[in-house]
Amino acid sequence: MTAHDVLNPATEEVLTHVELFDVEATDAAIARSVRAGQSWRSVSAADRAALLRRFSDVVADHQEELAQLEVRNAGHPVGNARWEAGNVRDVLQYYSGAPERHTGRTIPVAGGTAMTFPEPIGVVGVIVPWNFPMPIAGWAFAPALAAGNTVVLKPAELTPLTAMRLGELALEAGLPTDVLQVLPGAGNVVGQRFVTHPDVRKVVFTGSTAVGRSVMSGCAEQIKPVTLELGGKNANVVFADSDLDAAAAAAPMGAFDNSGQDCCARSRILVQDSVFDDFLARMEPAVRAVAVGDPASEDTDMGPLISAQQRSRVEGYLQDADILMTGSRPDGPGFWMAPTVVRARAASDLVFTEEIFGPVTAVLPFRDEEDAIRLANETAYGLSGSIWTRDIGRALRVARGVEAGNLSVNSHSSVRYSTPFGGFKQSGIGRELGPDALDAFTETKTVFIADN
Repeated sequence: MTAHDVLNPATEEVLTHVELFDVEATDAAIARSVRAGQSWRSVSAADRAALLRRFSDVVADHQEELAQLEVRNAGHPVGNARWEAGNVRDVLQYYSGAPERHTGRTIPVAGGTAMTFPEPIGVVGVIVPWNFPMPIAGWAFAPALAAGNTVVLKPAELTPLTAMRLGELALEAGLPTDVLQVLPGAGNVVGQRFVTHPDVRKVVFTGSTAVGRSVMSGCAEQIKPVTLELGGKNANVVFADSDLDAAAAAAPMGAFDNSGQDCCARSRILVQDSVFDDFLARMEPAVRAVAVGDPASEDTDMGPLISAQQRSRVEGYLQDADILMTGSRPDGPGFWMAPTVVRARAASDLVFTEEIFGPVTAVLPFRDEEDAIRLANETAYGLSGSIWTRDIGRALRVARGVEAGNLSVNSHSSVRYSTPFGGFKQSGIGRELGPDALDAFTETKTVFIADN
C-alpha cells in the first residue's frame, strides 16, 4: 500500500494521509467479501431489514459529522453536505423496507407449478466518483445489501473520507464484518480489479462516459453485468409562456450547484427567441448573486472546484468563448472559479456539446417546440433536463420528445430516492434508486415442481 495526501479544495491544505489499496490487498478484500457473503445471504429478510434500519439510525446520529467531513474533503457548501448525509440516511431507511417485500412469484404451468426466487448476485464492486461521494455510495450499497449481496466499494482518490467513515458506521450499526468494505485506491488498480476479478459478480460505476466505456468493455470479457451512470449535457428549456422570473432565478443554481460538478447540471440553457434577451436580463442579477466562498459558511451557495487540474480544464473552455456574464470568486488559496454564462455561437460549439463539469453554462435561442426538442437532443448524452412552461400539454409533449432519463417541469429536481434514476444514450445503462433497484442486484431463479 502507498500513502496518498487528501486535500481541502477550499484551502489546498492536506487534511490527512490515506493508505491506498494495491492489487494484493484488493484481492484479499474480495476474498473476505466472498466468505462474508456465504452467511449474509442466509440472514433472514426481517433481520437484514432491521440491520439496515439500524445503519440508517447510526448515520442519522452522525449526520453533522459526515456533513462537516464532506465540507472539508469535497468543498461542498455545508447546506448541501447536510442534505447529502441525510440522503444516505434516507436511502438506507427506504431500502430497509425492501428485503421483506422483494418476493418471487408462483406461476401455474402445465404439469405442475413454477416458482421464482430473487437470488443475490454475490460480491458487488462499487466505484464512486468525487463529485457526490456520500449519496452515490449509498445509492449502490443500500439496495445491494438489502438484496443479500456483499459490497466492496472504491471511493475516488480525491474524496475518500466520508465513504471510509460510512464503512466504520456500518460496523457500529451491527452489520457483519466484511459485508461492506471500503477500499481507497486508484481507479486503474482497485477499480480495474473489480472489473477483472471473477469473484466480483457485478460492477456499479458512476463517472465519465470515457471510463464507463472502458468498464463496460472489461466486464464484457466475463459477461459481468454493469450499472453505469455517466456524463450529461443537460438542457434547460425555457418557453416564452413560462414564468420568466422563476425560470431566470432558478437557472444559475440549476447549472452551478456543486460548482457545476454534477452530471445533472443544466449546462445548456435553451430560451425561446422571442424572450431571449428579456430572460438574460432577468437572469443576470441571479448569476451575480451566487455566493461563492467558504463552504463552511451557512451563506455560501457555491464552493471551490475539486482540484487545480479540474479548474484548469474548465477554464480551457472559456479561452475563446463569448462570455455574457460572470459572478464573483474569492482570492487566495483554493480552487475557486466564478460562475460564468457564455453565448453559444452554434449548437456545435464545444461549450454547448461537451460536459465541462464546472460552473459554466451556455445559452442559445430556439424557435418553437420542434426546434427546442431538436436542440435538446443534439448531444450524445441523455441524463437529465428541465422544461419551463405554463402549458401542461406542451410540457408533456416536450418531455416525451426529449431523450433523457430524468426531466423536471418548472423545477430543476433530478433525483428522488423513491424514483428511478439513470440515463439514455451515452449517459449510462440501467437505473438506480426507486422500488425496482433490487432487481439490478439479483438474479431470477425459476423452480418447477411437477404434479406427480
